[in-house]
Amino acid sequence: MAFVGMDDKLRVENEMPWSDRDLPDTLHKLLSRTAKRFPNHKSVSFQLLSGPKDKAETLTWSQLLEKTNQAANLFRSLGVKEGDVVAYVMPNCNETLITMLGGAVAGIVNPINPLLEPEQIASILRETNAKVVVTLRPFPKTDVAQKVAEAVRHAPNVNTVLEVDLNRYLTPPKSWIVPLVRPKMENKQHLAHADYLNFNRELAKQPKTLNFADSDGDRVACYFHTGGTTGMPKVAQHKYSGMIYNGWIGHSLLFTEEDNIMCPLPLFHVFACHVIVMAAVASGAHVVFPTPAGYRGDGVFDNFWKLIERWKITFIITVPTAISAKMQRPVDADVSTVKTAFSGSAPLPVELFKRFEKATGVNIVEGYGLTEATCLVSCNPVDGEKKIGSIGIPFPYTDVKIIKTTPDGPVECAVDEIGEICISNPGVYAGNTYTEEDKNRDLYHYGTHLRTGDLGRVDGDGYLWITGRAKDLIIRGGHNIDPAEIEETLLGHDAVAFAGAIGQPDAHSGEVPCAFVELVDGGNVTEEELMEYCKVHVHERAAIPKHMTIMPELPKTAVGKIFKPDLRKHAITRVYNGALEEAGVKARVVSVIDDKKRGLVAQLDQNGSNEEDVSKVLGAYTRPWEWAA
Repeated sequence: MAFVGMDDKLRVENEMPWSDRDLPDTLHKLLSRTAKRFPNHKSVSFQLLSGPKDKAETLTWSQLLEKTNQAANLFRSLGVKEGDVVAYVMPNCNETLITMLGGAVAGIVNPINPLLEPEQIASILRETNAKVVVTLRPFPKTDVAQKVAEAVRHAPNVNTVLEVDLNRYLTPPKSWIVPLVRPKMENKQHLAHADYLNFNRELAKQPKTLNFADSDGDRVACYFHTGGTTGMPKVAQHKYSGMIYNGWIGHSLLFTEEDNIMCPLPLFHVFACHVIVMAAVASGAHVVFPTPAGYRGDGVFDNFWKLIERWKITFIITVPTAISAKMQRPVDADVSTVKTAFSGSAPLPVELFKRFEKATGVNIVEGYGLTEATCLVSCNPVDGEKKIGSIGIPFPYTDVKIIKTTPDGPVECAVDEIGEICISNPGVYAGNTYTEEDKNRDLYHYGTHLRTGDLGRVDGDGYLWITGRAKDLIIRGGHNIDPAEIEETLLGHDAVAFAGAIGQPDAHSGEVPCAFVELVDGGNVTEEELMEYCKVHVHERAAIPKHMTIMPELPKTAVGKIFKPDLRKHAITRVYNGALEEAGVKARVVSVIDDKKRGLVAQLDQNGSNEEDVSKVLGAYTRPWEWAA
């Protein structure tokens, strides 16, 4: 299906209503259809180590269906019914994918970020009332098993923990060494309410066909947490229909059974689970997962281009932080099979976009999605004009409205007018986005369009642009951080009267947290001491501020609320000027303006510098710049 511009989107929508499309209504039916069409085609490959010749395990589509059936049967045997929850706290491996698919067939599957702290994992397990948890057996260089054991202690609803031993992916002599150095876990014995079982051993006992009736239609099949940086995360509900919509988009616009997709993104995130896995399930494409930690894995960036050559990858799935890391390594392999790279999760700096395309000869397509919408919303057309900095054109059957709130109610914005991005599509579970009813209040306009909290505009060609965020989330390399945890931590210090946390520009992660404080009268503390205080008291490592500024008085609104746009301007000025100084470029930021179309824009005095030198430095950041008048 061609997808060149708005005309193609409208043409597809005019062919027939979404409800008339000939698509399976459950995940199991979709997977079964693909396994029947391509039984011996590769479905998924995983390698524990990152070397281009290291051991890998590949499953065909018929094998993946069989293992999904076994997993679903196993979960049902452990008391999981359609409305019950199977959680997994796992790095990437084949068992993670099998759990994701089997859990969604048997009941509701709940992926949890293994980088979270035990109290955050426990909070999610209690929130979703999970019955079964799949996690790692203790393994060298990871504390996932220990964290989950501690979390399960505080989640009395969990009755079974299924352990996956990664040692099976190793070859001798490394596989011989693991049992000798495997971490001991003493606190298992305190978990009287939960049985610990071996995942693969229990899986092998189950029949390879479903021994229960598949769901008779659409239903909630996944819970994805949207945070975890505060005590009680929001839990989003995803239905089969939203998952299948994501798969249909991937199959219709991008992938066939001949494609090989490199996906070093985590299987606790919607980008990997819904955008990539569901597109593969719908199309029969082959997905490769390198190392349990994906892009974070040892040697992945160093071996990345050789892995592309090994697996004859046609599509790369990436994020801006990973693109930045790849550009620090030479393209040292044959990457001629690659057609396109897809980037999401955070804005992509213009300079990085250009460097990647020049080094690889591969086009990058930027897109947009969010957990609350079961992910996909828009992308720059693969075969059409790509507007750098834009998040593209809404996909077929996705309606995007830019809405501003007025005393007379919500009003749709004109072309290029900034408002809140609001979305309606088959992935939006209108009225029931979150498990908690209270959190769905005021979340929709017209009862249909999800309010994203992102500010943006639509240009005259129908391209969508993000200009800022109505909500304060800090997005560090695609990871959402709630500034409230940083602020509450700082307010716990005796010397702090007011605190404001924002995301400051970062050349690698897009943005990283920084904090501004105003001290109480007579308060006596240094910025360095407050940084150390945060290292102790901020629970999530990713949320620890990278910079601290003590101000005589924080900027505030008329009602006393901290005015964060001024803090963002302060941070942009400091970071940009620091980068220019380090590079020996004499231009300096003299002001930051709030442009109606572009958001915050840094204005620079030239001081004898030229545009090329400044672009080399500031092109690594997402916020634009211009010469001061």
